[in-house]
Amino acid sequence: MHGTDERQFEVEGLTRVEGEGSLRLRVRDGRVEEVELEIFEAPRYFERLVVGRTPDEVIDIVARICGICPVAYQMSAVHAFEDLFGVEIDPEVRRLRRLFYCGEWIESHALHVYLLHTPDFLGYPSAIELARDHRAAVEGGLALKKTGNRIVALLGGRPIHPVSVRVGGWSRVPRRAELAALGHELETALGLAQATLDLVTAFEAPPFEREPRLVSLRHPGEYPMNDGRIVSTDGLDLAPGGWEASFEEEQVAWSHALQARTRAGEAYLLGPSSRVTLAGAQLHPLARAALARAGLAERIRRNPYWSIAARAVELIHATAEALDVVDAYRPPAEPSIPWESRPGTAAWSTEAPRGLLFHRYELDERGLVAAARIVPPTSQNQAAIEADLTAFAPSILDLPHEDATHRLEQLIRSYDPCISCATHFLDLRIERA
Repeated sequence: MHGTDERQFEVEGLTRVEGEGSLRLRVRDGRVEEVELEIFEAPRYFERLVVGRTPDEVIDIVARICGICPVAYQMSAVHAFEDLFGVEIDPEVRRLRRLFYCGEWIESHALHVYLLHTPDFLGYPSAIELARDHRAAVEGGLALKKTGNRIVALLGGRPIHPVSVRVGGWSRVPRRAELAALGHELETALGLAQATLDLVTAFEAPPFEREPRLVSLRHPGEYPMNDGRIVSTDGLDLAPGGWEASFEEEQVAWSHALQARTRAGEAYLLGPSSRVTLAGAQLHPLARAALARAGLAERIRRNPYWSIAARAVELIHATAEALDVVDAYRPPAEPSIPWESRPGTAAWSTEAPRGLLFHRYELDERGLVAAARIVPPTSQNQAAIEADLTAFAPSILDLPHEDATHRLEQLIRSYDPCISCATHFLDLRIERA
C-alpha cells in the first residue's frame, strides 16, 4: 500500500456483554483510526412497557430487565418514586434494602471474578478448565455466589427477579430468626471474600495505564449503593436524580444500544474501580484495611485490568456490611408505610454492581407513568471501553494472533458488561492491506 500498513481487527460473537455484540478495529501505520463496539441485541422496549403502569407495577417490571442485577433496577425505581412522593421509610427498612443490595453485589462480583475473569489471568479458556486445577478457589467463588443468592431470595422472595420491594417498604420483611440464620454463612463468606483479594493481588495484569474520567455516587456516611451524590474525578457534584444535567445519550451508527457521554462529549467510566477511587474512604473498615494492605489503589484507578481487584475489595465490603446488618437487625414495626401518589418527575441513581444506574419517570394526574428513561451502566461504559481499546490496541499489534485476541477480550471483560449467557472465546479476524 505504498508504504502504508493498514490492518483491520474484527472480533465477532463478542462475549461477556449485555446481549450480542462485536468489535472492529482499523489500524493504519500503528495508529487506531476506527474502533466500533457494536451491540446488535434487539431493543427490549422496557421504557415503553412501563408506560401506563403504577409505581409498584413498574418496580416488578424493571426487575425483569436483568437476571444478574435486578435489585439495582428495583432500587433506582423505588427510591425515585419515594423521593417524588416525599416518603420517609423506616431506618430498618432502609438497612434491609442495603442488605438486599449487598446480596446482589456478592453474587454478581463472585460470578465475574471466578467464572468470567480469573480464567483470563491464569491462562484457562473457561472456568471449567480452571476448576480442574484450582478446584478449591472455584468452589469458594460458587459458595460466595450462593450466599448472595440466599440474601436476595430471603428478602425478595426469589433469587432472580425478586418480587417483594414496594414503594414505602416491602410486601414482607424477614423475622429476626430468618436473618440470624445467615450469620454463620456470612462469616464464612467474609473469609472467602478476603481470600479472593489475596488471590487476585497475585495476578499479573497487562501494563496499560491511562488517566480516566471516573464517575460514581458518593455518600458522606456510607459506601454508595442506594444513595449519594453523583461525583467525578473532574469535580462533578450532582443530586442522585440530576444525571441529565451533565450527561446525555446518543445513537451511534454501529450499535443498537445508546451510548452516554458528558454534555461536553467526553467518555467516562463507571463501576467498582470508580467507586473504590471516589468513595474508598467510606468502605467498611475491613475492606478499607484490606485495600491498604494490597497496595492496589493506584493500579485500580489507572489500569482497567485491575478492576478485578476492585470487585474483590467490594466483596469484602458487601459481606462485612451484610454481617453487620444481620447482627443488628430489629424488624420494623410495619413492612411498609402508606403513601400518596402525585404527578411529577421521579428520578434517582443507585449503584448497580457494574456502576451507576439512572431512572426517570414522568407521572400523570392518575399516578400512572407517562414516560420513562432508564440508563444502565453498560451503555454508559461503552464509550469508555472504545476509548481504552483505542489507547491499548497499538501495544498488541506485534503479538501473535491468539495473544492479541486474548488481550482484547480480557480488556473488554474488565468492565464486566452485563450478560445472561456467553461462551469464553472471541473469533478475531485480522485483515492485512
